[in-house]
Amino acid sequence: MVKKVSRRLQDLQKKVEERPYDPLEALNLLRETATAKFPESAEAHIRLGIDPKYTDQQLRTTVALPKGTGQSIRVAVIARGEKVTEATNAGADLAGSEELINDIQKGEINFDLLIATPDMMPQIAKLGKLLGPRGLMPSPKGGTVTFDLPQAIAEFKAGKLEFRADKTGIVHVLFGKASFPTEDLLANLKALQETIDRNRPSGAKGRYWRSVYVAATMGPSIEVDISALRDLKLGDAA
Repeated sequence: MVKKVSRRLQDLQKKVEERPYDPLEALNLLRETATAKFPESAEAHIRLGIDPKYTDQQLRTTVALPKGTGQSIRVAVIARGEKVTEATNAGADLAGSEELINDIQKGEINFDLLIATPDMMPQIAKLGKLLGPRGLMPSPKGGTVTFDLPQAIAEFKAGKLEFRADKTGIVHVLFGKASFPTEDLLANLKALQETIDRNRPSGAKGRYWRSVYVAATMGPSIEVDISALRDLKLGDAA
């Protein structure tokens, strides 16, 4: 069954030419095509020359978006003893030990991000089937397994995001709100590009960057000129 494209989206698609846009031009167009009746997010969809079925071609890391995400996230922390109080004082929305693990096992997942101290990971392992498919399983690579709870909570609340390439080698990341000033979106997109370059998997062969598209949540896809994005100096994006 072919999904019907709305008249609104058809009209917006006419504004987008089939060519790579300069990053600033692409983001201006993203903002112009964000016409839904709710505050849309800005999305990046990046195809990389990797095959994540090989362990040396997997990409999973975090990016600190300099202009934030525009979203408030609910952070839960699993720790024990004084670390639970420390997490609460640092701004965690939920914090606990075995009782929080039990609540999650019952399907009570009232958070967007889960941070855990390393000593709790053996007990959290049994939550893998519940948390894994939702992308909520804490991991050292994702910066969500740590004893430094105040720093981790502050960074994720301020706009740090965990992301990974999916099984087809595509990275999907929300990098702000469509209502952000274009320069702020550009700063966030540049930070994302630099993070992906810095964390290039050791097994990635040939051309690493294949395509970059940006879009508002309900808007059309807009291709970004990869070379122009990578050549951009962050000073130009500030």
